[in-house]
Amino acid sequence: MRDLASLSSYDATRSRVASYFDGTATRVWERLTSDAPVSRIRQTVREGRDSMRALMLAQLPDDLRGARVLDAGCGTGTAAAELAARGADVTAIDISPRLIEIARTRLPEGLSGRVEFRAGDMLAADLGHFDHVVAMDSLIYYTRPDLEAALDGLGSRAGQIVFTVAPRTALLMAMWNVGKVFPQSDRSPVMIPHDWRQIGVPGLARVGRISRGFYISECLRVAP
Repeated sequence: MRDLASLSSYDATRSRVASYFDGTATRVWERLTSDAPVSRIRQTVREGRDSMRALMLAQLPDDLRGARVLDAGCGTGTAAAELAARGADVTAIDISPRLIEIARTRLPEGLSGRVEFRAGDMLAADLGHFDHVVAMDSLIYYTRPDLEAALDGLGSRAGQIVFTVAPRTALLMAMWNVGKVFPQSDRSPVMIPHDWRQIGVPGLARVGRISRGFYISECLRVAP
């Protein structure tokens, strides 16, 4: 269970992230997650995200018929569609209502009965229990105590959790420190790098790292 200090910290970060993705970033992410032409820098991010999604979904069975899956931080819904195509009953949740609307419009018509889209908190207890939780780049903004508390809460309601963190590399640490000098109003939500070995969650294992230009992310797995 989260204590009051952790709850306040998590909620404050969630509010900043929600404001960013429901504001100026919406069009950027809509374009980035489509086939539209993008800059070379954003192309590396697109390729990195595609590779990471494939790595994460490879941790789940090919046949997901009868399984409930939570896509925590679903964005524009690419992973949710792939999970539904495998037969899963998917709850796809994101803190940005605008991204949820994009995800709804992009979902293939034949999969609409398998995906429930919701705008809200991915940690909400009323989402229920799941066989699998996938959280791609949706926990990368949180401090280690908040991250551990989030995984503890999700783990009490899930068979396994596959998620990503920003790895504590020299490049990401340099970017993190440079980002702190900008005025608060000019900042996007700041990723918080983690050494996965220091995350105190039982059953945690490293799956692998994806590094494509400006995209660097580490896939981890929590199994019961």
